[in-house]
Amino acid sequence: MSGADLIGYVAAVLTTLSFVPQAWHTWRTRDVSGISLGMYSVFTAGVALWLAYGVLVTAWPVILANAVTLALACSILAMKVRFGGGASPE
Repeated sequence: MSGADLIGYVAAVLTTLSFVPQAWHTWRTRDVSGISLGMYSVFTAGVALWLAYGVLVTAWPVILANAVTLALACSILAMKVRFGGGASPE
């Protein structure tokens, strides 16, 4: 593994793990009042595109990080819609 790959994997782990506390907190409390539906919608679409890019260029750190981040972001987005009734004042 090259130094560049190592940096990519460490960055992927850190940025992906940053979503775990939000997903866990939201699941545990069902409190979505502080989550922006618009922001998470756009963010989730962006993560899906990063995943597609990673697949197209066969960049495993990008693929792995964005696959996990997409799952977490989708779960947070789904909880926002389910527990928050969809749109809320932003």
